[in-house]
Amino acid sequence: MRILHTADWHLGKRLDNFSRLEEQQAVLAEICRISEEKKVDMVIVAGDLFDTFNPPVEATELLYKTLKKLSRNGKVPVIAIAGNHDSPDRVNVADVLARENGIIFIGHPTDKVAEFELEEGFKIARSEIGFVEFKLPEVEFPVRLIHTAFANEIRLKEYFGENKQLSLQESLARKWQQSAGEFCDEKGINILTTHLYMLKRGGEILEEPEGEKSLNIGNADVVYSDAVPASVQYAALGHLHRYQDVGSNQPVIYSSSPLSYSFSEAGQQKYVAIVDLEPGATARIERIPLQSGRRLERKAFDEVEKAVSWLLENPDTLVELTIESGTFLTAEERKTLFQAHDGIIFLIPKVRSATISDRQSNVEINLNQDMETLFKEYFQSRNKGQVPNEELMSLFNEIRNA
Repeated sequence: MRILHTADWHLGKRLDNFSRLEEQQAVLAEICRISEEKKVDMVIVAGDLFDTFNPPVEATELLYKTLKKLSRNGKVPVIAIAGNHDSPDRVNVADVLARENGIIFIGHPTDKVAEFELEEGFKIARSEIGFVEFKLPEVEFPVRLIHTAFANEIRLKEYFGENKQLSLQESLARKWQQSAGEFCDEKGINILTTHLYMLKRGGEILEEPEGEKSLNIGNADVVYSDAVPASVQYAALGHLHRYQDVGSNQPVIYSSSPLSYSFSEAGQQKYVAIVDLEPGATARIERIPLQSGRRLERKAFDEVEKAVSWLLENPDTLVELTIESGTFLTAEERKTLFQAHDGIIFLIPKVRSATISDRQSNVEINLNQDMETLFKEYFQSRNKGQVPNEELMSLFNEIRNA
């Protein structure tokens, strides 16, 4: 069988005040095309469906329409779990209607999926808390899925039950191992999906993207991939936005977000994972690069003219632009930059330090000088020797003479 694994859609996300809705529409349409072309048997969306607990209407509509298209009228099961940006109750609210279209929402780590069968579609043959078994129309063997939606401190207390002293690592390892031991053998496909901050034990510490709600707080919420049961052939993760395998004994994959959502992700290629599985065999993974969306760039120039030239040559980008020069940017220079490109998200003027020492502030001031000279000297003392430009001096004189 073949699954498509994606995550961290963050529908409704904005980059500062810049809407990403059109890009999200384009990249989700691309994911739908990949799913159809690759003839996948199952789709997993591993959390952070939305960017906020209360997403805008257009984000909600985009989610439902996309998942319905991915399900191909109930022939392909689509499993969408809640991430740390999602309201679990909002995720679950459409579950009854969604099931009629082959979509299974899982909002809480303690959720039990209702058993049902779709005409000319798939069947849920068995369901327990945190576990579901599928019978797919064109797959001879059972497909088992261990699932754990994101759990914050409140949800974890519910998840842990009476034994609240167990660490997150110990609790999840026990729960997953219990499900795997009871339901997962080599006669079927065994998958796990969750939305967590997971690392390979002894491996590098992975950075969370800028703007992401951190799950790595003092390592208390870190889960190591050796908690994944040995019988699980593929673990589909969400939370980190770069494609990476953190597995110790089997593929434990962050598929990446479909778009770059912060400038810490500038230059990253985004993917979906296509995974071929058969009982008792190692998963075969193909990374499909996504082409939709505007590229994020962090650029720095020492001249406005150089910046304008680059901006005109790279219109299909979103830019964090730094201009480092010996003078402050004038209003006309700012206007020129923004007229050259519609995707400047942040413009950062950086004035080079002058050679005058900060100790010059201790030099005696001649108060007999005219007001304009005094202002220039004061400005230099507060700005490491930087001389005020003509625009600033004109503004000063305008205020002075008002």
